[in-house]
Amino acid sequence: MIRYARRAAAFCLVLLVALLVNAARVMVFEADSLDDDPANRRIAINRYAQPRGEILVDGRSVTASRDSGQQLRWERTYPQGPLYAPVTGYSSQTYGTTLVENAEDAFLSGTDPMLAPLPLWNDLTRGRQPGGDVVTTIRSSMQEAAYRGLAGKRGAVAAVDPSSGRILALVSSPSYDPGLLSGTGGKVESAWRRLNTAPGRPMLNRALRQTYPPGSTFKIVTAAAALDSGVVRDVDAPTDTPDPFVLPGTRQVLPNEATGCGDASLSEAIQWSCNTVMAGLGVKVGLSGMVEAAEKFGFNDPGLRVPSWVAKSDFDRRMSPDQLALSSIGQFDTTATPLQMAMVAAAVANNGEIAQPYLVDRTTTSGGTTVERTGRRSYRQAMSPSTALRLQQLMVKAVVDGTGTNAAIPGARVGGKTGTAQHGFGNTGTPYAWFIAWAQAEDSARPAVAVAVVVEDAEASRTDISGGGSAAPVARSVMEEALRLEAEDRP
Repeated sequence: MIRYARRAAAFCLVLLVALLVNAARVMVFEADSLDDDPANRRIAINRYAQPRGEILVDGRSVTASRDSGQQLRWERTYPQGPLYAPVTGYSSQTYGTTLVENAEDAFLSGTDPMLAPLPLWNDLTRGRQPGGDVVTTIRSSMQEAAYRGLAGKRGAVAAVDPSSGRILALVSSPSYDPGLLSGTGGKVESAWRRLNTAPGRPMLNRALRQTYPPGSTFKIVTAAAALDSGVVRDVDAPTDTPDPFVLPGTRQVLPNEATGCGDASLSEAIQWSCNTVMAGLGVKVGLSGMVEAAEKFGFNDPGLRVPSWVAKSDFDRRMSPDQLALSSIGQFDTTATPLQMAMVAAAVANNGEIAQPYLVDRTTTSGGTTVERTGRRSYRQAMSPSTALRLQQLMVKAVVDGTGTNAAIPGARVGGKTGTAQHGFGNTGTPYAWFIAWAQAEDSARPAVAVAVVVEDAEASRTDISGGGSAAPVARSVMEEALRLEAEDRP
C-alpha cells in the first residue's frame, strides 16, 4: 500500500513540476508574443483603462480624454482639433496613432520606463504609470495666424526659429478633427472613410508629408551653390546669361516672366526672379556641385525626424544638362516639403547653419516634473557665413523692392523669395504659390523666425509674383506674430 502511495505522490510531483514549467513558459518565454497577439483583448482594455497624458501648446493642453463608459474606457478628445491636427495627429482605438501621438505614444500612455519610480519597475510589476505630458514648441498665436491665413485653401505653413530649430507653427489645410476617429464602431469607421476619400485630403499633413515642386524659392539654394563654388564672386556683376536662354542640348527656350533678365546680375535675378540667370548658374556650378549644395540644405535625407518622420525632399543625383538647368529653378523632378523650404530660409537667416528642427520641447510626468528635454543640435552647415550674409542682403532687396513687397513689415528687416511651381500635364495646372522668408526686429541681434508657405489653389496668374500675392501675406502675418512674441519675451 505504501508503495502505491509513493508512486501516486511521485506522479503528482511530476504533474506539479510540468505545470510549473508550463506556467513559466507561458509567463516568461511567451509573454511578449501573447501580449502582441491581436486576439488578446486584455491589452487594449488595459491600454485605455486610464486617461492618456496631454499634449501642450504654450502651457495649455490641446488634448483631453473622456470616459466613454465602454470596455475601452478612455477616449481621446481634441478641443481645437483642426487647428492642431498637423501637430498632434490622432490617437484612435480603431486606427492607432499618428504624428506626436505616435512618436510619443509610450510616454503619453504611461508605459515609458522613464516614468517608472525605479529601473525595470514596469517590467517587474507588468504595470504602468499615469501618462506623461508632452510640451511642444508651437506658439499658439502663430499657429492661429497661419491657420487663418490659409483660410481653408489647400496648402501648408511651416515656421521655425532659425537659431534653435524650434518649430513654431505647423499648419496643413484643409484640416480635420482627430476626435472623430478616437473611439470604435460604425460612426468612427464612417468618419474614416469620409476623411480618406474627401477631395481636399484633410488627413494629409502637407507641412511634413507632402512634397511639392518648390519653383523659384529653390533659386536660393542655387544662389548659395554659385557663391560658395566661386561661380559668382560679385553679386552685382553681369552673369553673361543670354535672354532668351536655350536649354543645353535642346532647342527649348526657357522663358522669363520678368523683364530685363538678359545678362542680369545675381542680385537682379533674385530680386526679380529671373529664370534664365539661375538656370544658367546651375549649369555652370555643375551637377555634382548642385547635388552637394542641395544635400547640405537637407535634400535627399530620408532620416529627418521632428520627432514624427518627414517626407524626403528630392534633388536628382543623375540628370542631363537641360534637366539640371530646370532643376536649378525648382522644376523638373525637384520636390520639397514646406518644412524643408523653411529650413532653406532658416539657413540664410542663421549665417548658413541649419539647426535640427524639433517639435517637442520636453516631456514631463503627470505632475509636471521634467523627464527629458530636447537640446539644440546642429543639422547641417548649408553654406559659408559670408554667402549667407550676401543672400540675406539679396532677400531683403527682394522684399524692399522686388517680387516680395507684400511681406514687408514696418520696423523689421524681412528677407524673402517668391515662387510658383508649375504642375499638371504640360504644366497646365494652376501654379502652386510659394513664399519663403525670415524676419528680424530692428533692435534684435538675430532673426526671430523663418517661414515657408505654399498655397495649392492660389487664384493667381502664372507668374512668380503670385507667390507674393497669395503666399506672402500669410507669411507676413506669421512673422508679425513671431516678432510680437519676441518683443513680449524680452526683459
